[in-house]
Amino acid sequence: MSQMHQQAALTNCPSCAEPLESGDRFCGACGFDLSAAAAAPSDTPTVAMHTGAVPRPSAPAEDGAADEAWPLAPQSDSSGGARMQRPTDLPGTDSGGSPLPAQGQPAPQQPGAGVRFDRAAGSEPEEYPLQAPDPRGPVPGAPDAPGTPAEPAAAPTAAVCVACRAGRVDDDGYCENCGHAQPRERDHMERESGPVAAVSDRGLRHHRNEDAFAIGNAVLPDGSPAAVAVVCDGVSSATRPDEASLAASRAASATLLEALPRGVHPQQAMHEAIVAAARAVDALAEEPAAGREHSPQQNSPACTLVGAVVTAGLLVVGWVGDSRIYWVPVDRSAPPARLTEDDSWAAQMVAAGLMSEAQAYADERAHAITGWLGADAYELEPHTASFKPDRPGVVVVCTDGLWNYAETAEEMAEALPRDAVERPLHSARVLVGHALDGGGHDNVTVALLPFPVAPQGAGSA
Repeated sequence: MSQMHQQAALTNCPSCAEPLESGDRFCGACGFDLSAAAAAPSDTPTVAMHTGAVPRPSAPAEDGAADEAWPLAPQSDSSGGARMQRPTDLPGTDSGGSPLPAQGQPAPQQPGAGVRFDRAAGSEPEEYPLQAPDPRGPVPGAPDAPGTPAEPAAAPTAAVCVACRAGRVDDDGYCENCGHAQPRERDHMERESGPVAAVSDRGLRHHRNEDAFAIGNAVLPDGSPAAVAVVCDGVSSATRPDEASLAASRAASATLLEALPRGVHPQQAMHEAIVAAARAVDALAEEPAAGREHSPQQNSPACTLVGAVVTAGLLVVGWVGDSRIYWVPVDRSAPPARLTEDDSWAAQMVAAGLMSEAQAYADERAHAITGWLGADAYELEPHTASFKPDRPGVVVVCTDGLWNYAETAEEMAEALPRDAVERPLHSARVLVGHALDGGGHDNVTVALLPFPVAPQGAGSA
């Protein structure tokens, strides 16, 4: 447990997020004892990009010139040589240059200026009868997500109904045998791009998939490869959450794949990618006046974002919200680690010392998020961190639809197949299946990036 910091009075109640007046000792809305809450330090863990806290190369290195002074970690020891460390020994830095807390210790967080619940109670039916194909055994002839097919087929075949597994699907999307409508394209998506793979599934309780992902590869100025994965989770209580997650994932991925070949430091590129994603989601709120007249109570589209960049020797992560990134070494005798901290009510309660982690995540308010992308977000606070693992491993980038069923790093490592480096798409399917077996209460999305990235040829995807 990190020590609590002394600072100015809270501006919002840590329990219900109600605005507070200066000098309040109790919350006027819920009666919470404010003297028991410890607010975050005045220096926030992230800074604006123009402060220069994250170095940005001015131009790609010339042939024969010295390499840029990155990655930032690890630090050199007194002997002058590079110090080899396990990923869990190296907390990395946030985008303000401050170290992240060690594994198992909560990060000091600023009391949220707003809390957003992912969905209203009773807003969706309990169960939807027709679900997407089981990702652990793809249905023959089922369409893949747009882009490179996950597994090349010998010859194109007619789509087979996912309900009766016998009838042919007509051009209107209905089974000619049983009449069932087939899952929409985003109900189940799979994609491979070089060594990176991702799978997204609607789950068993949602009527649509509000998650989205984008993966790709780039070549750095020195010719070394870089792999990129971005995963976004739409906020169900917001308007058009599926559009928000898709816009954010595409904008962030495009920014990373454009910036990395120019020599931009991966941590700075991740910061810029999150800002670009936020702008893309903000733009969705600029709907015609007629649309607002018909739905005056609708709030702005919103989503969370988590992303990773993996190079031959550096791992950079970035996030806003409660999606997560885990590190799982190939050598399972080495400890796995969670590399992100949630922007959530539960995380704030644990950071303030008001609840244990078990108590906080058992509360019905646990998954109320305190950070998101959207026009109604109080402020944008991108979190970024860099790591330099000393051994091969797999980076797991996922939404809470997966980590709800494998919350700790140890549980995630146990669910991840041991051959994930060699078979990332298969392993992503297995993880999605793990969530579906656990109940599939939410949309499930996971991307896997092997570390280090092996050369996959020139260009980007």
